[in-house]
Amino acid sequence: MSSAQDPFYIVKEEIQESIDTLQATFHQWEHTPVASGAQTRLTKELLSNCESIEWQVDELEKAISVAARDPAKYGIDQPELERRFKWTRTARTQVVSVKKSVMGTDLNGSSSSTFSGMRQELMSLPSPRQQDRASHYIAKDHDDFISSESDRQMLLVRQQDEELDELSESVQRIGSVGLTIHDELHAQEKLLEELGSEMDSTSNRLDFVQKKVAVVMKKASAKGQMMMILFLIVLFIVLFVLVFFT
Repeated sequence: MSSAQDPFYIVKEEIQESIDTLQATFHQWEHTPVASGAQTRLTKELLSNCESIEWQVDELEKAISVAARDPAKYGIDQPELERRFKWTRTARTQVVSVKKSVMGTDLNGSSSSTFSGMRQELMSLPSPRQQDRASHYIAKDHDDFISSESDRQMLLVRQQDEELDELSESVQRIGSVGLTIHDELHAQEKLLEELGSEMDSTSNRLDFVQKKVAVVMKKASAKGQMMMILFLIVLFIVLFVLVFFT
């Protein structure tokens, strides 16, 4: 599964954006006069964001723990799991550091009752929009992993079936070509045998004719010999046509 499709990286990006916003607000809070109205407002905002990000990190870590029970099922190796756990620990450390700084300053700069009232007010605040979005993505995490793995397995099976079909067709074609070659060789062998038989027969006929010609030449006069030669030439032509053109 690519990073763009992995729910972990989608939620991670959302949380990282929240952490960046939290740190920017914290730097603004550090330069705000103590016990001022602006600092009180920023303190409430920081603590609220810390609560939200901590919840998101906890939910993401639960999802990673589920995947860690059977990494092969979700297509995740051990180094990737360690990187994901390491990132959640780092994110939690950043949030806790901001939270401690804000709470420590608040306890030192104002009364405990004021901070307790602020704490109760923050606990009663509604969940922010980013918390809802993170909850939505994390709830879909398991289903996305399972659906993606199932689709990948089905695709592999389909590809293997197609490769086996192509291999079967190739074997059939090779077998058909082999049979065709065998039949062709057998037919050519028969033609060569027939041609050899005809050549032997023709050779025997020519030998017979030559012997007859020799006998006749001895007995015939010069004029008769010329007639005989012409006759033999005509006979040879006729035999040649009969043997090679019929």
